[in-house]
Amino acid sequence: MLVESAACREAVKCSFVRANESAREGYSGEKRVQYARLKLEGLEDAPVHLAVFADEAAEEGSRLGRRTMPETLQYSVVAAVQTLWLAARAEGLGLGWISILEPRIVCRVLEVPNTWKLIAYLCIGWPVEEHLDPELHRHRWQERLDVARVIFTR
Repeated sequence: MLVESAACREAVKCSFVRANESAREGYSGEKRVQYARLKLEGLEDAPVHLAVFADEAAEEGSRLGRRTMPETLQYSVVAAVQTLWLAARAEGLGLGWISILEPRIVCRVLEVPNTWKLIAYLCIGWPVEEHLDPELHRHRWQERLDVARVIFTR
């Protein structure tokens, strides 16, 4: 869903502000200071806002595989978002995934059916800055993981 209405965008921004404040309060000391410095959204700068949903009532595909793994519908939507992200980057566009939101509020503001689940709220536009290193690593929030710690063999 393209979110173009100024009122809807403002409501999403307000949701972010509330959720972000709540998240910040969950940290203390230097971690709270670090958190406050992170660039966590581009809601005011990005010209394109895209809310991405999974329709839990969708009949396409005759619900193949969803009886045993119903979450595959959501995974498919996430895979589509990842593909969009890669395509945007290939064109020099930035894509930010705003995950610090109140999903129920966003769904209510955007007036979507009850069967739609918010998967992603994306901000797309030309980046203000370009960096080779990930934001969270650059701000010392999270060190990069050694791949050997996350790949297992059986």
